[in-house]
Amino acid sequence: MTRGLLWLPLLVVFIGLAWAGWSEYQKLESYKVWAQTLDQAKYDIYSVLGLKGNLVVWGKPTRRGPIELQQCWLRDIDDVQVTDRGQPIDWDSPPDRAKQANLQLHMKDASTITIPFTEMDLAIRWARFIQAQGNAIASAQVSDPRLTQAQAEEESDPA
Repeated sequence: MTRGLLWLPLLVVFIGLAWAGWSEYQKLESYKVWAQTLDQAKYDIYSVLGLKGNLVVWGKPTRRGPIELQQCWLRDIDDVQVTDRGQPIDWDSPPDRAKQANLQLHMKDASTITIPFTEMDLAIRWARFIQAQGNAIASAQVSDPRLTQAQAEEESDPA
């Protein structure tokens, strides 16, 4: 009986780990279904992020799919930063270990969107990608002003 009592905590830990793994697997499977509708997407235990055309979409992953989904247009983003504990970092020489990596999207209306990441390198890659996409849109608008009007009409009705 003493041996049984000694193994009971181990059994409880094993069951807890199995449930945590199953829960994370369910989150990943629901993310895969959500990501199929996007051009680019990333999954992180803190957040999901995707890009569909010129629309950036992010939210929280759950077993039933992403929740608290928010979105913004690339043309509305003024600046992109990666921060660690609220302090901006240099993309070319990031810290070895980040405590709290975030992707910050500074909007033209002076608001800031913060998207958490577990890995600093992934946050930097997404920052560069979003910045490159935004620059491509800006250069396309400068070269063809009619494109701006067509995009404005398309984006006013996202359905």
